[in-house]
Amino acid sequence: MLVLGIDPGSVKTGWALIESRGQKIKYIDSGVLKFDNKLEFLTRIRDIKSKTKDLLDSISPDQVAFESLIYVKSPTALMKLAQTRGIIISECVDIVGDKIFEYSPNLVKSTTTGHGHANKESIQKFLKMTLGISEFESHDESDALAIAMCHLLSGGTKTSKSKGRSLKSSLAHRIKEV
Repeated sequence: MLVLGIDPGSVKTGWALIESRGQKIKYIDSGVLKFDNKLEFLTRIRDIKSKTKDLLDSISPDQVAFESLIYVKSPTALMKLAQTRGIIISECVDIVGDKIFEYSPNLVKSTTTGHGHANKESIQKFLKMTLGISEFESHDESDALAIAMCHLLSGGTKTSKSKGRSLKSSLAHRIKEV
């Protein structure tokens, strides 16, 4: 099964392709789609759509994993990110149908590094230790690879809400408060 991890952005979008065969995970390829930042955002949409379609056509993934939207200080930046994400998801639907998954940034971090507030360097260290990949064009690329790994390591289910909980909350029905 080929899993594409995507870390969307309106200027740069990281992507990473990994393959799962049983318990084995193999790194295939990764990179960054760059969109012309000199263009107004609404003009840039065509570039985002076209480059995403070209990527998807060239690799034909079986499933796609995204990072969910995060809080940003600028509402304008959040709107652009949400719109970019929508464009990319729309292109993915044409290739993989409903095999699109989403994971929170904290779940990606805790699944890959064991700590939900890990920094970018910790994620890259995990990727080097598990896949042997140590050179990345940007954090967007390594984040996309971590998202794809999170998808496979968490069992690849859309109902990931129950995953990533603390041990206490996972066992809350078995723990008696004193």
